[in-house]
Amino acid sequence: MKATACRKTHFNAAHRLMNPAWDDNRNKEIFGVCSNPNYHGHNYDLIIKVTGDIDPATGYVMDMKLLKELTDKHVIQKFDHKNLNLDVDEFRQLNPTAENIAMIIWNILRKEIDHKFSLSVVLYETERNFVEYTGK
Repeated sequence: MKATACRKTHFNAAHRLMNPAWDDNRNKEIFGVCSNPNYHGHNYDLIIKVTGDIDPATGYVMDMKLLKELTDKHVIQKFDHKNLNLDVDEFRQLNPTAENIAMIIWNILRKEIDHKFSLSVVLYETERNFVEYTGK
């Protein structure tokens, strides 16, 4: 039997959406206020989903304490209260959209979580706007 175990957490971060090949007017046209040269911030909600077989000995798909520790160490410490454009190496050349942030988080956690599990990252940028990345 397969099940999905989910861990919800959050972090706060600033970013600026922009394409460096475009001028300020084009960036503002495409990204609106999200292209503010002085950055803007979000209170991100993050849900990590791990899908796999239920272990008959523990009843777990994955130990939630371990999932919390991995998420805190490899994601929250890296992103929380940071300017994503300036403080997170992965976004020096990559636009920190919600889609790209979710992909980077997935890539980070995929290295830490056993590949016998399917992994999905759901990132809420606002209460109404969110993305899900599954690595496919």
